[in-house]
Amino acid sequence: MDVLILSIAAGGGHMRAAQAVRDYMERHYENVNVEIVDWFKYVNPVVDKVVIGGYIGTLKTSPTLYGKLYDMAEKEEGISDISLTINRLLALRMEALISKKKPKIILCTHPFPLEVVCYLKKKKKLDSHIISLLTDFSPHSFWIRDGVDYYIVHDRDLVYEMKWKGVPEDSIYPLGIPIDERFGAHYDGKEIRRSLGLTDKTTLLLMGGSLGMGELKEVFTGLFFSSLDIQIIAVCGNNKKLKRSLETIASSNTARSIILGYTDEVPSLMAASDLLITKPGGLTASEAMAMGLPIVIISPIPGQEKRNARYLINSGMAVQLNRGDYLEGVLSQLLESPVRLSHMREIAALKAKPGAAADLCRFLVSLL
Repeated sequence: MDVLILSIAAGGGHMRAAQAVRDYMERHYENVNVEIVDWFKYVNPVVDKVVIGGYIGTLKTSPTLYGKLYDMAEKEEGISDISLTINRLLALRMEALISKKKPKIILCTHPFPLEVVCYLKKKKKLDSHIISLLTDFSPHSFWIRDGVDYYIVHDRDLVYEMKWKGVPEDSIYPLGIPIDERFGAHYDGKEIRRSLGLTDKTTLLLMGGSLGMGELKEVFTGLFFSSLDIQIIAVCGNNKKLKRSLETIASSNTARSIILGYTDEVPSLMAASDLLITKPGGLTASEAMAMGLPIVIISPIPGQEKRNARYLINSGMAVQLNRGDYLEGVLSQLLESPVRLSHMREIAALKAKPGAAADLCRFLVSLL
């Protein structure tokens, strides 16, 4: 095998990055073999259910606790030692997988399998190139491991923090977070709005990731009953309960909004929109950048998403809506400032890496 991509289906973004790389490689490099393995599912479906279920449950019920654990893992050896102990127990499964696949390159889009392969490399159990693909805008120490040959980060400005954390500069490649090729295509936003049954006026896209998490219901309700001259596209992901709730709210004026569940048409929905209101996941933000779409951040998960929010806001392409803020006032202030919106679009386009998957695949092929 040429390239083995190891990921975990936690939240959706890690796996989407993996799929973007595989799909681009399959379309453009016929002789390169690429396979994605969901690490926890491969280890054991029960392990996958327990770990991923616990992760999602913690995010929903105790996000502050999750954030504290995330920060502690970077500063204290104890949590990292626990993680390493667990992964050592899984090393035999990883060794069996690598022995079977014999990959020349191992690309990790999640830090858990990365830790295991680096442990095996230290024990001289593999000789593959190991690549750490960071799917967020802040390099947590979980991504930085002895044994990693190359690090892929979103942008040049993250190289400085990586160097500060002790990573050699010649191993850091600011190629971007891989996203679907469709986010780099041209779309007619007006035509898409027409096809959706919407009118040609200010359109807000409301998203909560694949899990439909965050304060989507509260934000949607505030927007729907506001005096703003807007229309809303709400994407609820796999959260069927949320979708039903929003449909009930929207039933009083079906012309004002469209409620969707999980959809593969996010590129066209972004093209039809003037503003994205979302949690700051690394993949969703990268997709919005590629579409030149300004972002209003809601409900960042303590930990990686709060760091993502800080990066996006400091870069100038996003603003944050906090719980208790006057929703209508914040949005009207933004929507009535065409200069500010134009500036946010320009920065998003400047930071965008729509060709990240192509650039990464070229790099992988060069290693082969």
